[in-house]
Amino acid sequence: MSDDDIIIGTRLDESWLTLEQVASTCQVEADWLQRRIAEGLVPPPERMGGIWRLSGTMVARIRRTRQVERDFDAFPELAALVADLLEEMDDLRAQIRRLTPR
Repeated sequence: MSDDDIIIGTRLDESWLTLEQVASTCQVEADWLQRRIAEGLVPPPERMGGIWRLSGTMVARIRRTRQVERDFDAFPELAALVADLLEEMDDLRAQIRRLTPR
């Protein structure tokens, strides 16, 4: 992608998507996503009549969980824990950046 490329999209935290759209957005299979939500390994999205509200944070968490499972052949529970810890580290780094004078 060059500096001249234009990206057009919708903020995910303002979108309502079907299960299939969420799975496609997160680059996972729909049944994989349903199992992880049912098992409590990824946070359940807000639902309204079969349509889900999805945040950018949730997309990142789902993608990260899947990546850990795939890259390290990790059990789903371990992958979810690693995703939680990585998210916490990202939050702490952001706090440090906000508090550190430049």
